Amino acid sequence: MTVSLAPEPARSPSRELSVWPASARTAPHGDVTVAGVALTEIAERFGTPVYVLDEAEVRRRCRAYRAAFPDTDVLYAAKAFLCRAMAHWVREEGLGLDVCSAGELELAVTAGFPPERMVLHGNAKSPEDLRAALRLGVGRIVVDSTGEIARLAAQVPAGTRQKVLLRITPGIAAGSHAAVRTGTDDQKFGLSLADGTAQHAVARVLGQPRLELAGLHCHLGSQIDSVKPYLSAVRRLVGLLARIRRQHGVTLPELDLGGGHAVAYRPGERALDVAALAVRVRAELAASCAAADLPVPRLAVEPGRAIAAPAGVALYRVPSVKRGGDRTFVAVDGGMSDNPRPALYGVGYAPRLVGRRSGAAPVPVTVVGRHCEAGDVLAADVPLPGDIRAGDLVAVPVSGAYQVSMASGYNLVGRPPVVAVADGRARLLVRRESLTDLSSRDVGL
Repeated sequence: MTVSLAPEPARSPSRELSVWPASARTAPHGDVTVAGVALTEIAERFGTPVYVLDEAEVRRRCRAYRAAFPDTDVLYAAKAFLCRAMAHWVREEGLGLDVCSAGELELAVTAGFPPERMVLHGNAKSPEDLRAALRLGVGRIVVDSTGEIARLAAQVPAGTRQKVLLRITPGIAAGSHAAVRTGTDDQKFGLSLADGTAQHAVARVLGQPRLELAGLHCHLGSQIDSVKPYLSAVRRLVGLLARIRRQHGVTLPELDLGGGHAVAYRPGERALDVAALAVRVRAELAASCAAADLPVPRLAVEPGRAIAAPAGVALYRVPSVKRGGDRTFVAVDGGMSDNPRPALYGVGYAPRLVGRRSGAAPVPVTVVGRHCEAGDVLAADVPLPGDIRAGDLVAVPVSGAYQVSMASGYNLVGRPPVVAVADGRARLLVRRESLTDLSSRDVGL
């Protein structure tokens, strides 16, 4: 049975909750519950800012991908958000893991994730990254440059072979912002089809006896809400597969299309239709391979944001509200140190007052962080009740990806905790970073 990635209408009738986890409910006195746990209770117990992660929503989205992409390797992109519990959940739901560093790799292994079900990415892998991948037995290493080929081969133990994929830049522009478009030739990732670098890398890998070229990989970008770029990528990559067979007599068995699947951050925004993506990609892959007289390679996809983001809610306390002229600034006790995405990409969110019921009409406000930067803005010109005041709680949905994972130590405020909710209970997954944590790294005078 196919599992939908859309919120469940019967459970979330309010349009305001349409981008929240499917378990979200309005509660008395203006509160909101997620998985049966009141957000006010979480704020009181764990403090703010705090990130809330709905375990059932993560699992539901993993199952939806497995249902949409049968006979496909679905790899969760750990860079979106990773902790030991997250690794455990996605492993139990049958997904593999896409990691980008020795740190992500080692953490997942300590959580019991089988390294042979992992793929290691990175445009500038360190010697430590490669050593860890080889020592632990990572299933695939994605080669991102021609210079990496010899460096990797030199570290593979004698008498063994490491399976690799080549990351191809297919010359396709896709993604919601220039900073997250990775399928074009004018950015740092991959091996270009246009200038012949990809073809040269194929020959180099095939000439290395300690490397086994298992297939091709590409990643077009992030927040892609259309199927068309993926179909174009399939056609171009199958064209390269055909060229490899003609020139080298080798038929590669794997094709990884990466991730980048868009989610809706605000009600009414468009998300990528994953079920439609799966149907059309498989059809295009079959047709392109038939036209080239090639067997259909095993497909892989790498969703990260589409699994983690809608399962998360960030919860902040309001220390102050400033009203002057035609602007109202609502300051919260977090900001760009726990969510740099608005400053980096200009993204939009739909924050909500929780914890009390307000009869005041909504007014446009700018939700700002606590940091010493004018650009520390979490949400500009968003509607919140006109009587919002110090002490209120503000919740920001769709906060499960690329927030805590990109958090910094700016102003030494400490990164927030992550709390899982399931079946009416809350438990701590990642504790709050303390001043002791921060100061312990400072070892000199």
